[in-house]
Amino acid sequence: MLDAQWELIKHLLPGQAGLPGARAKDNRLFVDAVLYRYRAGIPWRDLPAHFGDFRVLHTRHSRWSRTGLWQRLFEALAQDADNEYAMIDATIVRAHQQNAGAKEGDPDRQALGRSKGGLSTKIHATVDALGNPIGFVLTHGQAHDLWGADVILKGTPAQAVIADKAYDAHARLIGPLLDKGKTVVIPSRGTNKQQREYDHDLNMARHLIENFFARLKQYRGIATRYDKTACKFLGAIHLAASMVWLA
Repeated sequence: MLDAQWELIKHLLPGQAGLPGARAKDNRLFVDAVLYRYRAGIPWRDLPAHFGDFRVLHTRHSRWSRTGLWQRLFEALAQDADNEYAMIDATIVRAHQQNAGAKEGDPDRQALGRSKGGLSTKIHATVDALGNPIGFVLTHGQAHDLWGADVILKGTPAQAVIADKAYDAHARLIGPLLDKGKTVVIPSRGTNKQQREYDHDLNMARHLIENFFARLKQYRGIATRYDKTACKFLGAIHLAASMVWLA
């Protein structure tokens, strides 16, 4: 992490002077360690020794994920989103085989689905008019894209919503958006008798969310899921997305 990037987020992390709890002396080293682990896609035990005890780092990442600290960091940066329009899409990532025998509780709670290809997780995301991430939700891999839309488009401040044909569901998505005065840029499925009019030029901006997924998957620990719990995996996504805002 660059010095300029650190200056923008250090006040958003715990352990600051005047706040309850111990004074943090190694927040930057810890954040760098988590970024290194997910960028390289390595086990925690393989982190370079200068980052410290890998068990402490893993426990701390689990705690920050569970308490929503990574999410709050991301949301603080995403307050500057351009809400002229939002784009939504989803991507599937394979879960490493170590997750097969280590699921904790209900598989749906851990956002793991099983198909012929093995275990997988679907990342649903929205980006703003500049292609910066603004929201995420995880589901099991075989879930329909609309499951994510039900969550992350609820109450969206965007003036327009852009999506592909997978989101062509009038009663479930398009109708409620139109009722709220939103512009809907979603092509109709070819089987529809009546094709919906939409802004073709604006629809071309949808490549921005594909570009974001490409940047997100530069983190090997996100392109392939190694985390056993959805909480830790989502925490890593929020941290990686924060780095997009800081770029």
